[in-house]
Amino acid sequence: MLFDLARPVLFALDPERAHRLTVKALAVSPRTAPPPVGPLAIDVAGLAFPNPVGMAAGFDKDAEVPDQLLGLGFGFTEVGSITPLPQAGNPKPRLFRLVEDRAVINRMGFNNGGAEAALARLQRRARRPGIVGINVGANKDSADRAADYATMTRIMAPLASYLAVNISSPNTPGLRALQDEGALIGLLDAVFEARGDRGPPVFLKVAPDLEPADVDAIARIAIDRGLGALIVSNTTISRPALASAHAGETGGLSGAPLRDLAQLRLRDFRKATGGELPLVGVGGIATAADAWARIRAGASLVQLYSAMVYGGPGVPRQIVRGLERLMRRDGFASIAEAVGSE
Repeated sequence: MLFDLARPVLFALDPERAHRLTVKALAVSPRTAPPPVGPLAIDVAGLAFPNPVGMAAGFDKDAEVPDQLLGLGFGFTEVGSITPLPQAGNPKPRLFRLVEDRAVINRMGFNNGGAEAALARLQRRARRPGIVGINVGANKDSADRAADYATMTRIMAPLASYLAVNISSPNTPGLRALQDEGALIGLLDAVFEARGDRGPPVFLKVAPDLEPADVDAIARIAIDRGLGALIVSNTTISRPALASAHAGETGGLSGAPLRDLAQLRLRDFRKATGGELPLVGVGGIATAADAWARIRAGASLVQLYSAMVYGGPGVPRQIVRGLERLMRRDGFASIAEAVGSE
C-alpha cells in the first residue's frame, strides 16, 4: 500500500537516485529479525536457509542494509559486488527502467566503496543472525584479476556465510572471459587457496549467454573443484523484443524479459551437473509461480532484484507465502523434495 503511493514519486526520479534513496531509507529503518525457520526451510552447501528466497547481488553493493533486507522476509541476502579498491563505475546515466517491459538495463561497472569500507560494516554485524553472502569482483583496471578475487576471498571469508565469485557481469570489459575453461580453473584454484580448508562455501555466478560447450565445461569444473553452488544467471547482453524507448541501451538486461532465458540456462546446468551441485535460480523471478517453476527446474534457491523495483518491499513475503501454497498444492513435503521434479 505504501509502495503504491510512493512509486510515482520514485519513478519520477532518475533510477540510480531512486535506488540510493531506497537504500538510505532502509538504513534508518528499525532492524527486525530474519524470517524464522518455516515449512520452506532447506539446507544448501551446509547452510540452513529459513526459506529459499534471496535478494540478489547488486541492490546492496556496499553491505549497508543486509539485516534490513532479511527483515523484509528474505531467507538470505547477497551483498556486493565488492572489489578490493573503491571504484566509481561507468559514466552516468547507467541504470534504466524499461517500465513497459518490467525490466531494467544496467551498465554500472562494479561501482562500490571498496573492501575496506564494506569490511567495517560487515564486522559490525558479524554476530547477528541471518545468511549473508558476499559477492566479490575484480577492479576494472587490475593487472591480475585472479589475484583480486583471491584478495577479496582472504578479506571476506571470515565474515561471509558464503562467497559468490562474480565473473559474469557484462559491464567490466573482459570479465566474462574468466568463464573460459583454463581461466576459470586458475581463478578457482586461487580462490580456494586463499579461502583455506575451513572457509565458507564458494558459489560461482555465471552468465545466461553461454554456449552448450561452456555450460558443460563450467559444470565439470564446478563439481571437480567442490563449489557450493552455481548461481544461474547474471544479466543478459541479448535483446529479446522490447517495447521501451530504452531498449537500445547497452548493458545487462534483467527483469521479466530475462525469465525464459534464465530458466532455460538453469535447465541446461541441471542436466550438465546431473543434480550433483546445488543451483541458485536468478533472472526474471517476480512471482511465486516464477520461483516455483525455477525450483521445479532444478533450483534449490532463488534470488530476485528487479521485481522489487516494480513490486516493492512486499515482494519477498508474497513469494514465500505463494511458495508454501504451491508446495502444498503439488503434494511436496519440502522444497528439497521439489527441486528438479519437473
